[in-house]
Amino acid sequence: MTLPEGARVWHAVHGAGRVELSRRMTAIVRFTHGLEEVLLSDLEERPDTPVTAPAADVVARVQAEAILSINNAWGVFSRSRVTLLPHQLWVCRQVITRWPSRWLVADDVGLGKTVEAGLILWPLLSRGLVGRVLVLCPASLVEQWQERMRTMFDIRLTRYTREADTAKSGFWETHRTVVASLQTLRDGKKGYHDRLLQAEPWDLVIVDEAHHLHAHEAGSTLSYRLIERLEEAGRIKGMVFFSGTPHRGDDEAFLALLQLLRPDRFDPGRPLGPQLKYLPEVMIRNNKQHVTDLSGEPLFHPPHVRSVTYTYSPEEARFYRQMTEFITTGKAYASSLGDNTQGRAVMLVLIAMQKLASSSVAAVRRALERRLGGLKAATRTYFEMRPGDDDADAQARFDELLPLEELQWRLMEDEIERLEELVESARSVMEETKIHRILEAIEKDYPEENVLLFSEYKATQSLILTALAEKYGMDSIVFINGDDRAEDVCGETLTMSRQEAAERFNAGQARFLVSTEAGGEGIDLQRRCHTLIHVDLPWNPMRLHQRVGRLNRYGQRHRVEVLNIRNPDTVESIIWEKLDSKIRRITRALASAMDEPEDLLELVLGMTDPSLFTSLFAEAQQGPRARLDEWFDEKTRQFGGEDALTAVREIVGHAAHFDYGQVSDLIPKLDLPDLAPFFKLMLGLNHRQVREEGGGLTFNTPKPWLDEFGILPVYRDLVFDRELPREDSGRLLGVGHRLMEMALKQARSLPGLTASVPELQYPLMVFQISDSLTDAGQAAPTTLVGVSLAEKPTMKLDWEILQWANTLVRPSLLRDEGGQEIPAGLPDEAARGQTFLETMLPQLHLVYTLPRIDHIATLFSGK
Repeated sequence: MTLPEGARVWHAVHGAGRVELSRRMTAIVRFTHGLEEVLLSDLEERPDTPVTAPAADVVARVQAEAILSINNAWGVFSRSRVTLLPHQLWVCRQVITRWPSRWLVADDVGLGKTVEAGLILWPLLSRGLVGRVLVLCPASLVEQWQERMRTMFDIRLTRYTREADTAKSGFWETHRTVVASLQTLRDGKKGYHDRLLQAEPWDLVIVDEAHHLHAHEAGSTLSYRLIERLEEAGRIKGMVFFSGTPHRGDDEAFLALLQLLRPDRFDPGRPLGPQLKYLPEVMIRNNKQHVTDLSGEPLFHPPHVRSVTYTYSPEEARFYRQMTEFITTGKAYASSLGDNTQGRAVMLVLIAMQKLASSSVAAVRRALERRLGGLKAATRTYFEMRPGDDDADAQARFDELLPLEELQWRLMEDEIERLEELVESARSVMEETKIHRILEAIEKDYPEENVLLFSEYKATQSLILTALAEKYGMDSIVFINGDDRAEDVCGETLTMSRQEAAERFNAGQARFLVSTEAGGEGIDLQRRCHTLIHVDLPWNPMRLHQRVGRLNRYGQRHRVEVLNIRNPDTVESIIWEKLDSKIRRITRALASAMDEPEDLLELVLGMTDPSLFTSLFAEAQQGPRARLDEWFDEKTRQFGGEDALTAVREIVGHAAHFDYGQVSDLIPKLDLPDLAPFFKLMLGLNHRQVREEGGGLTFNTPKPWLDEFGILPVYRDLVFDRELPREDSGRLLGVGHRLMEMALKQARSLPGLTASVPELQYPLMVFQISDSLTDAGQAAPTTLVGVSLAEKPTMKLDWEILQWANTLVRPSLLRDEGGQEIPAGLPDEAARGQTFLETMLPQLHLVYTLPRIDHIATLFSGK
């Protein structure tokens, strides 16, 4: 058997195609994804016919091709259990339009990075382009990635552990979708990296909080080196990084991060400026000010921030003066020791004490008492174990523990006597005015509200938990901290996981959630809460943005209310006021050039060395108040300087970003329920009756679908509803469900190109656009487009075709058997439609190098 060039054929695996070259036993066929050489015996010729096919067959095939075209580009029909937003669909389209691809998604906090990751994954999994997936993230986010991928998208990630990865276990060969913490996987001892590097390549590697992949002149982090080694070994095909602050003030490190993604475009050895022109090819940055719902309405509004003040009681004022003098004396003593290990250790302890004292008397009193009690016992120091600035909760725990250790170095010559005075003074503070003021604010301003409260330190956390429990009851409180324990809460020790705390708070079972910085990232708390109180103010302003980000994120239905508590008589409060004033000036400077100053401010803060803020607060007490303004201005001269502002403007200005006005016409105005007409039509074509009870579909499975492994003979109450409870997720139909995949496969194999549809006024030609270039090493999905041949042709997008085709699905459609003669001249109209479509290609924003247009269906009026 031979087939002529241009013959239309069908292949069970590759679908519809046209013969390019026929040989003795094989043929080279151009399918929608590219050229394939296949056996002639595996091809079924589907010649164009002068008579019409049954309307239901052609409509179902057009629906199937439209569904795949829409989903392959946007992921809109994935089985996600969350409402999808335009910017998330746009990110999905940017990343998967060509595969494999490399992107840095630097969206603002709260815009749904895990949803974006799931939307990217589903179409790639459905198309078979991705099978092996590796997700790398901080240890605190591993469980969240597992849980959200499973509950939102039914994607199962296996958690990597060192115990499971042995020389005999074959972990990397037996697990194809894996999530691992950067901290665990970066250590290559005992053959861990060797086994990873010897395993099959990863189709997709996702890195969350990718700014931890840091490289500069001084060297690379272990995490950076791990990705670099995988890349050098050819073990990564596609790669997507997520980070809200990818530029951390170091151009070289930023370019090194981009070089991991696109070594052909970026070089950390060259200046940033000339390389910015390539940024739109690799970096996406969306911000809260620009994202909208499907109607174009803004989703976010800037939070409303206000401050309330309080004054110390006489006992608190006396303790604050004594504590200030103690720290000042200790710092003078540390300076006299010089910049050696002892001097640095003493200064570190004093700074930790100062931070504790700015939080609460209770927090620093616990540290003072423990240090006093064990001062004479020399123990090892934690000096070399200080955590990185990126781990806020670990840093807070370090601050609490460091002063408690019996360091072999004294903080001053008469330290024991001074500590005894301080402890006695602290114990005289029976009630902390700050806590009383917080309770007043809750009672007066938020009497019915659920409230999220943040504190840096566990002792302060226990203090506010006790106060809330005494006033509102133990059932009203939950907490989050690094070790899931809260001591001395109404005389008890409470234990609770962060997941349990978040679930109870989000379910409305507890009115107050009191969190340390452990809740500052990786957890959503916006479901029932829009009120946040800063019990204390962290010395790094970035922490404030991260805290607010727990509430000011997608799903929040109210403007977020933020309350700061401060004592204007303290040095810390004075510094915060000056710092806040400077931040407002930076925001105004950004606003003069950009539309999203709040978004850019976060990048400015991310580019600032955290040690600047520590030194601001730590050194302020030592200088005279009269020179504080001058000292502050000199100290912060580089913060938010023109170099930083220029870098931020250029980076954001060059990054790709979602613009509703530009792409709103392309975004599918569809959701899962729009799959229902197609699915019901396919059941009808298979002679299956559908019972609709309570909104769900019940039916006997068509026999052709039973060939797929795992498909059941009968299904009950299947739905197209994203609001389905998690425990019923198996009932959710969407692209990726086995039944839907079988329906799509069968519909695409239906023969017949032309059908008569009475509802049409003008003929509708349906075309499939693909890329003729097949040697680029990237797979691009096909795009379905229709042309309505009125007096003036008009173009219909894939989602518009599906919307229209859905209106045709009714019992009468199944009764049409085709067989009608095609009107004279209609075949020639396809050429007119294709010519028109060629002129409209720029409006589709396609990325095909050499677009190819194939006519796949014609629908005309049977009147």
